[in-house]
Amino acid sequence: MTNRNVVESASVPGSRQLPVKEAAEPARQQAGLPEQTPGAAPAKDTKDTKDTKGAKGAPARDAGSKDTGPKDAVSKDAGGSASRLGWLDVLRGVAALAVVFDHVSYYTLQHVRELIYQWFDPGNYGVFVFFLISGYIVPASLERKGSVRTFWVSRVFRLYPLYLLAVGVAVAFYLLHVGKLRGEAADPATSALSQLLMMSNVLGGQNVPNVVWSLSYEMIFYLLLTALFIARAHKRSSWYALGFAVAAVAIGGLVSRTFLTHVTTPRVIALVADLAVLTGLALAVARRGLPRILGAALAASVGVVLLIFNSAWLWPWEALSILALMFTGTMFYRAEQGQYPWRKAIAIGVTVLGLVLAAGLWHSRAWGMSAHAELLWSRRWVTAFGLAGLTFAAGLAFRRRVRWPRALTWLGLISYSVYLLHPLVIEAYHHFYPSRQHHFYLQVPIALGLLIIVIALSSLTYRYLERPMQNVGRRVGRRLDARFGPDRVPGTVPAERRPAMAGRGRSATELRDTELPEPE
Repeated sequence: MTNRNVVESASVPGSRQLPVKEAAEPARQQAGLPEQTPGAAPAKDTKDTKDTKGAKGAPARDAGSKDTGPKDAVSKDAGGSASRLGWLDVLRGVAALAVVFDHVSYYTLQHVRELIYQWFDPGNYGVFVFFLISGYIVPASLERKGSVRTFWVSRVFRLYPLYLLAVGVAVAFYLLHVGKLRGEAADPATSALSQLLMMSNVLGGQNVPNVVWSLSYEMIFYLLLTALFIARAHKRSSWYALGFAVAAVAIGGLVSRTFLTHVTTPRVIALVADLAVLTGLALAVARRGLPRILGAALAASVGVVLLIFNSAWLWPWEALSILALMFTGTMFYRAEQGQYPWRKAIAIGVTVLGLVLAAGLWHSRAWGMSAHAELLWSRRWVTAFGLAGLTFAAGLAFRRRVRWPRALTWLGLISYSVYLLHPLVIEAYHHFYPSRQHHFYLQVPIALGLLIIVIALSSLTYRYLERPMQNVGRRVGRRLDARFGPDRVPGTVPAERRPAMAGRGRSATELRDTELPEPE
C-alpha cells in the first residue's frame, strides 16, 4: 500500500501448508471422512444448503506402492500435480516476482523502475494478488478441518519458523553492522512485544524485515475468520466484503490511524493487545460453548480496533480495503464450491473493486500532494488494483484449461521464503556494494544475480525448514486430537460435493488438501 510519500513496500506471500502425499489419508480421517479405496467411484453429489460443500477425497495410496520420498514429492509439487491447485501457485509466483522487482529496482534498473512507475506499482500489485489468494484459500483450510485448534496449530508451524529465521537474520545483520533494524533497537521491549504475534504494523513496530507489515493484516483476517467460524456466521463472505469496502469509503478517511497512541504509550498498547489476543485465542482453542465464542470475539475485536486506530503507516481506508479484498477472495471460493451464485459473486466483486478504487482516489486527496503527484498516484492505484483483480480472475477462469509451467508453480511454493528473505539479500548486497550508479549493461546481470540468489536460498529454506515444520504441525495436530479429542465446531463440518469448477480429471480433494502461503 502507499502513503503520501508513496511507500514502496510489498506483502505477503505467505505460503499455505502443502500436505505431502502421505498425509492425505490421515487428513481424511481427521476430518471424519470414510477411507476410500483405490479405484472407488466418487460419491454422488449431496445437497445441504446449510453446511459447506466439500468433496469426496482422493483414492488412498496403494499399500504396496513404494514411498517416493522427499525428492519425488518436490518434483510433484513443482509440476503442479493432482495434489495442488497449480493456478494459485502460478499467481503467487507472479506476485512474488513483482514484489522482488519493486525492492530490487531501488538499487538497480532504476531507469526501468522510473518508466514503469509512471503508470503501475508492481509492489502494490503483488500485495493485492497475495491478499486475494489468502482470502480464497485460508477459509477453505479452516472449514475443511472443521477444527479451530488444528487450524491455529497449522498456522503457527507454517508461518512462525521462517518468520523467526528472518527476524533472527535481520538482528544478526544489525549486530554485524551489515544491516539496520529501522529504529527497533531504540526500544527492544516494545519491539519484541510488537513482533511477538506478527502484528508489528498495528502495534507500533517498525517491521523487521520491512515486508512483515502485511502479516499483521493476515493475522487479523485469521482472527476474524475464527470468530465468524465459531459463531457459524462464516458463510456470508459477500456481506463482509461489501461491508469493509463501504467502510473504507465512508469512514476510512475520518478516523485517526494513531488514535490509540494519544491515549497511552506504544509499549502499553502492544502489551495489552498481546495479552488480549492470546487470552482470546486460548479460550477459542481450549474451551467450548460461550467461553469459546467470547474468546474468539475478544481476539477479533482487538484486531479490528488495532487495524483502524493503530496502524503504523497504512491509513484506515487502506486497511479496510485489504479486508474487503480478502473477503472478496473468500466469496469467489464459495462461488466455486457452489455455495453462492456466480452472477452475484461477479457483480459484488466488481462493486467492491469500484468502492476500493473510489476510497483511494477520494481519501488520498487529504495528503496534500501536488497535481502531478496525485495524477501519478491515482494511475498506480487504479492499475495495480485493477490488474490484480484481472490476474486473479484469469487464473480462476483458466485453471482447467492450462498446464501451468513448472518453474512458476515451484516459485509459488517457495514464495513465502522469497517474500521474507529477499529484503535481507538486497540489504547484504547494498552493504558490500553501496553504489547505485551502474551502466545499464551491468544492472541487468546484477538484478538477475540477486533474483537467482533469492530463489536458491528460498528453495533451501522451503525444503529444509518450511516443509519439515509443516509436517511437524500436522503431527502435533493429530496428537492433540488423540489426546484431547476433536474440537470441531458443531454444524460446520463440510458436506461432500464436487466443486462447481473442478477441473478435468481432478477431484475436489485438490482444494481440500491444499493450503497456500500466507502471507500467508
